[in-house]
Amino acid sequence: MLDDADLTMRALLVRYPGAQRALFRNFHIGGCASCGFDQEETLAQVCARNDGLDPALAMEKILEAHAEEAKIFIAAKAAHEVANAKFLDVRTREEFDAVHIAGSEFFSQESLQSLMATWPKETLIVVVDHTGTRSLDAAAYLAGHGFTQVRALRGGIDAWSVEVDSSVPRYTTE
Repeated sequence: MLDDADLTMRALLVRYPGAQRALFRNFHIGGCASCGFDQEETLAQVCARNDGLDPALAMEKILEAHAEEAKIFIAAKAAHEVANAKFLDVRTREEFDAVHIAGSEFFSQESLQSLMATWPKETLIVVVDHTGTRSLDAAAYLAGHGFTQVRALRGGIDAWSVEVDSSVPRYTTE
């Protein structure tokens, strides 16, 4: 097995979906055009061209963030079994209109204003995306605004289809 520092950034982000957030938060790497990276660069290459950052230190921060983010995820079956959970879908309008979890709410500017104003801060909110990679950003945003029971659906609606409700069609995006 390759050492993590020898993985391409693409492979690293698959293994540790929050790696880019961790790199940006800790080292200002990967958050904007001036500090971005190519998906085919290795972590070691990215570190080398960013002031010779020690890849081991970068991996330490990535692993710390990965462990913290793991606490935010909820499995599809567990989310399904929770009474009174609210599902907030952060996919595109087209994806939501094509397929969604029954009772979920499409995340829009209007729904954001409504939930900020009317939802109790202790409401269990399960954030849904396609495969579970973008839901963490929305969950972190809501938690940062005082919601205490925010979770990201591990594997997204794709996992829901496999683990909970096979009538929810799986799909790919182009």
